[in-house]
Amino acid sequence: LTLIYNVYFFVADGGSIGVNYGRIADNLPSAVKVVQLLKSQGLSRVKVFDADPSVLRSLAGSGIKVTVDLPNEMLSSAAKKPSFAAAWVQRNVAAYHPATEIEAIAVGNEVFVDTHNTTKFLIQAMRNIHQALVKSNLHSAIKVSSPIALSALQNSYPSSAGSFRQELVEPVFRPMLEFLRETGSYLMVNAYPFFAYEANSDVISLDYALFRENPGNVDAGNGLRYFSLFDAQIDAVFAAMSALKFDDIEMVVSETGWPSKGDGTEIGASVANAAAYNGNLVRRILTGGGTPLRPKADLTVYLFALFNEDDKNGPTSERNYGLFYPNEEKVYDIPFTSDKRAPATGGGHVTAPPVTGGGVSRSTTRNTWCVASGEAGEEKLQAALDFACGEGGADCRQIQPGAACFKPNTVEAHASFAFNSYYQRNERAGGSCYFGGAAYVVAQPPSAYSRLIHPLSRYLFVCCGKC
Repeated sequence: LTLIYNVYFFVADGGSIGVNYGRIADNLPSAVKVVQLLKSQGLSRVKVFDADPSVLRSLAGSGIKVTVDLPNEMLSSAAKKPSFAAAWVQRNVAAYHPATEIEAIAVGNEVFVDTHNTTKFLIQAMRNIHQALVKSNLHSAIKVSSPIALSALQNSYPSSAGSFRQELVEPVFRPMLEFLRETGSYLMVNAYPFFAYEANSDVISLDYALFRENPGNVDAGNGLRYFSLFDAQIDAVFAAMSALKFDDIEMVVSETGWPSKGDGTEIGASVANAAAYNGNLVRRILTGGGTPLRPKADLTVYLFALFNEDDKNGPTSERNYGLFYPNEEKVYDIPFTSDKRAPATGGGHVTAPPVTGGGVSRSTTRNTWCVASGEAGEEKLQAALDFACGEGGADCRQIQPGAACFKPNTVEAHASFAFNSYYQRNERAGGSCYFGGAAYVVAQPPSAYSRLIHPLSRYLFVCCGKC
């Protein structure tokens, strides 16, 4: 076995990771337990879709920064009646701040796709909410913005051609961006590469969508090479702002994520892909650097979502964006914090991340197993297997020729054995089941898990207990 050395380099401070805390479910833990979960994972930012008193009270004194939401159905009242906006701010913001560190108010959510025609109320509602903050002397501490969906763009490909929908430019986007500039706020953007990949999987590389190694795509308009669909989408929004002469406005990615399960027609929805997308995104954001168009724009990104929400309507994916099950077990194991070190990936080799206990609570990692992702490809799996059985110290005796778990003699089978050995020997610590995106954690026993979806069912059933 060839040893792949675990080499790291130090990088500058990066962006920030937060999480969306949706509650369209009937089986979620209490708000008090949710705050404990957020703290145990090192998550220091949370975005909620309302201003529920029990949630805001539970967050008091936690040190977690909070973004609250004025729902779409209240935009009309907030726009027409400054007194309504003032009362809402007093009741839902001033009453809790600063004990609860509210840092932003999202006025509406994806208003342009709201079927109730609320777009015409958006700008005035934002202004009235801001004026209410001024009256409470909170305008310096709390920003006002509104999350937009990428469907607000007229063009998004190539990124350099990014532009807002023409019918929205003068009535909405120009005054919105002027408001953000006046108040020192930022544009909130909901970006989901999953949707673009699902609809165009015949032309978009999965590696490109999941931040995995790929040759990249050159933007013919600006000559920049893009290595991820996420960066390309974000730069399309930056280009749209630039076209209106608002290069100075910052951006926050208010939602992004990837479903761990979907219907048969939802191409790409899987545990492995969700772990790869969110895990690679977290590392990408926390290790610094902006986008090709804005290389100094360290982003704040809110993952969607904290929990699987069983009461949501729509396709299966809608109920499976969660990072956690309602019982607080992780759907898959990814770190949410960084020790400011990034793995070197030169020469196509894959290295395991540093193993620390700081990112994952023991209560959320008990009874979990690490398995190889067949979608990573044999080259990446072999490199990670070499590390695990070499420098990583996994017990790989059972997968040597003639041993009990040698057959089937495939890279994926041997990698699953070695990855799980490494993971268990490191006490299931945060980051110990990553291997550059070649592995992911499952919360079901390998036997039960494999019978359902893994082709190596008998192998995992017999052999994973040995490692």
